[in-house]
Amino acid sequence: MTKTVYRTDFPDLTLLHRGKVRDLYDLDRQHLLMVATDRISAYDVVMAEPIPEKGRILTALSRFWFVYLADIIPNHLVSADPADFPAVCAPYRQELQGRSMLIKKTRPLPVECIVRGYISGSFWQAYQQDTTVCGFELPPGLRESEKLPKPLFTPSTKAELGDHDENISLARMEELLGVELTGRVREVSLALYNMAAAYALDRGIIIADTKFELGLDENDRLILIDEVLTPDSSRFWPADQYHPGGPQPSFDKQFLRDYLSGLDWPKSPPPPPLPAEIIDKTAARYREALERLLG
Repeated sequence: MTKTVYRTDFPDLTLLHRGKVRDLYDLDRQHLLMVATDRISAYDVVMAEPIPEKGRILTALSRFWFVYLADIIPNHLVSADPADFPAVCAPYRQELQGRSMLIKKTRPLPVECIVRGYISGSFWQAYQQDTTVCGFELPPGLRESEKLPKPLFTPSTKAELGDHDENISLARMEELLGVELTGRVREVSLALYNMAAAYALDRGIIIADTKFELGLDENDRLILIDEVLTPDSSRFWPADQYHPGGPQPSFDKQFLRDYLSGLDWPKSPPPPPLPAEIIDKTAARYREALERLLG
């Protein structure tokens, strides 16, 4: 069995940031090394146990989507082959294989770019209180998990580790980024979602919603960054089991969230221990997403 990687420790490299899932290293003036570990988070809390192969699955999917969506917007991927990385990375090549990307440095935008094609999660919860959600007037009578009349761009703030993102209006986003950049980000995010959703549906997966990260490069050009359309950043539903009117089975970490929501746990650190069965079933869902999308 492949060794799991919960956290990386590369003494010759400068650790810039350890996120919920990824470890980010500063390589030189223009490049970073992004390493996807097997950590998993739920309710903004990082679990104590890794999910086998998860980092490799996230990396394989992001690599694919960066290439597939490149006609819509450029991205920060330089290479996912450790043989192409700077020489200082060579001693760690075996651990980096399959779970790392050499990426361009950018200035990330201070918002999460969320696109929703179906009503689910926090958006569904808000809709039950008021049919106007995040400034969008939605038709009455929608059922949970129902397809929206058209995909919606619903930005949110970026929270620090342990805090929760908060939905914001387009007007608030315009205050943060300006009217022109907000319009471009919205247009790009919807185009990315529509192209990816059509591809996935042909392979039996509904992308209910997803989160994109965008940034500006050294020439102030908008580019796609971080991860793209993975089970960590998206809701993936099996199309052949789709029945609106309640929660859907999924190929993402919703299975883990559902397990945790049944526990007497306050959704704050420390995390509860995960049984082997939950770890195995979560890993199986990630693997199936990869197999369906990439074959």
